[in-house]
Amino acid sequence: MSDLNHEELAIHVEGLRTQFGPVVVHDDLDLKVRKGEVLGVVGGSGTGKSVLLRTIIGLNKAAAGKITVLGQVAGEGGGEAERALRRRWGVLFQDGALFSSLTVRENIEAPMREHTELSNDLRCSAAELKIALSGLPPDAADKYPSELSGGMRKRAGLARSLALDPDILFLDEPTAGLDPIGAANFDLLILELQRALGLTVVMITHDLDSLHAICERVAVLINKKTQIDTIPNLMKIDHPWIQEYFGGPRGRAAVASAERANAVSVGVNE
Repeated sequence: MSDLNHEELAIHVEGLRTQFGPVVVHDDLDLKVRKGEVLGVVGGSGTGKSVLLRTIIGLNKAAAGKITVLGQVAGEGGGEAERALRRRWGVLFQDGALFSSLTVRENIEAPMREHTELSNDLRCSAAELKIALSGLPPDAADKYPSELSGGMRKRAGLARSLALDPDILFLDEPTAGLDPIGAANFDLLILELQRALGLTVVMITHDLDSLHAICERVAVLINKKTQIDTIPNLMKIDHPWIQEYFGGPRGRAAVASAERANAVSVGVNE
């Protein structure tokens, strides 16, 4: 990807170092995310997948390095420029991070209240559109998070992440806790939204089925850095974790599942 210019990159991380006290999580880490792609992020426990996401979106301060998002260097340009940049991404955290005291509609309207001057009616209409986009039934709008199933809470969190019509969508373990059918449906929803809205998607996941189903490339966190490529090319790398992760029983099952799905898709389209 060295031949890509900045206009073709949604995110460019250069020489990133993150640490907590004496513990170094990432060291001289580079990451390039192309505009319009779905990039998976994987790695063993303690490799700092969520730390990387939180650092890119400004919730964790880097010890060193440079992060450029949509052509703007994060942390530069002053408070208003930084706020404007943050409005251009949405985040779905693993637990949904919904406000328990607010209804689904009110949760989705919260970012609009903070960052826009939309009228009450327009906020309500926009929230209902996001609810529909996320695959929730209309009556979910007036329910509280505690009244929703785990899968519905994920979709509500997704709807809120879309509240400001972002260019980039960050997903932290979006299918964790879902049954296989629910996870597959959520993957399909993400892919449909990415294509329809022209989103760039960065997805932290352990779900091999998700990686094969919707990710164009995968970034593997190893030795405090990243190896980024397609899954077939990553499997050519002689590293024990990569070989065990992608080439083990679960990895082989995910490949077989993806091949069956592709065969069905081809049959339907013929």
